[in-house]
Amino acid sequence: MDSLCKKELEIYATKIRMGIIEGTYNAKAGHPGGSLSAADVFAYLYEKEMRVNPKEPKWDDRDRLVLSKGHCAPGLYAALAYKGFFPVEDLKTLRHIDSYLQGHPNMNTVPGIDMSTGSLGQGISVAVGMAKGAKFLGKDVNVYSVLGDGEIEEGQVWEAMMFAHQYKLDNLCIIIDCNGLQIDGPCSEVMSAEPIDEKVKAFGFDVITIDGNDFDDLEKAFDAFHKSNKPFAIIMKTVKGKGVSYMENQVGWHGKAPNEEEYNIAMAELNAKLAELEA
Repeated sequence: MDSLCKKELEIYATKIRMGIIEGTYNAKAGHPGGSLSAADVFAYLYEKEMRVNPKEPKWDDRDRLVLSKGHCAPGLYAALAYKGFFPVEDLKTLRHIDSYLQGHPNMNTVPGIDMSTGSLGQGISVAVGMAKGAKFLGKDVNVYSVLGDGEIEEGQVWEAMMFAHQYKLDNLCIIIDCNGLQIDGPCSEVMSAEPIDEKVKAFGFDVITIDGNDFDDLEKAFDAFHKSNKPFAIIMKTVKGKGVSYMENQVGWHGKAPNEEEYNIAMAELNAKLAELEA
């Protein structure tokens, strides 16, 4: 990846992180930790990977994204807003009464949301259905689904993988955000799913493990997806709370909003990062 492309992605990801902090602070609720860890893949998906049109969110031939870990809606909303699907200023209305930006994605109210999600494990099942539907209709459509490493403790996730293998859904790419932490603590202590790569391979997927906060690695992973003839899985090793110093690798920031002092610190750090990138 050339330096200019990488810088553009880094700027986009930094703005997404700013949107996450803005939204959760104004909501006084939400899930910043896992949203921040996935900010880089959101940036890559919407800037380089997926065929979408912000002016026509329901375009029939668009690629689809299902955020299976739906509590990380603040990250997806920020990615959509900075891509032009709706005004960035609206991120401040997250979770407010009468706001269209609910705590979990709602396809009925938010431009660019392809599926309403929130109950963990169900998003990937919808994604495999979308991928099968595209195959049935003969459409050149790819379907992407972002899951959490805590989420894959749900049995439904593995049932969906069996379906994807059975029906040879090579237009499906699942992305597992392995930040190592879930609401109750480290995934390794709550219910370890390791070795994730070997398990997913056993379910018939091609698999690549990468640093999910590195754009060169993300490019390598999606290039591999396009060369594969099987359902594909990207296992991303990430940092929960990435980009905000006091949130990084802290389980307490799974589902807690910053107060005013914490908001000011986070925004100062992110504004400094953005200024450095745009210099």
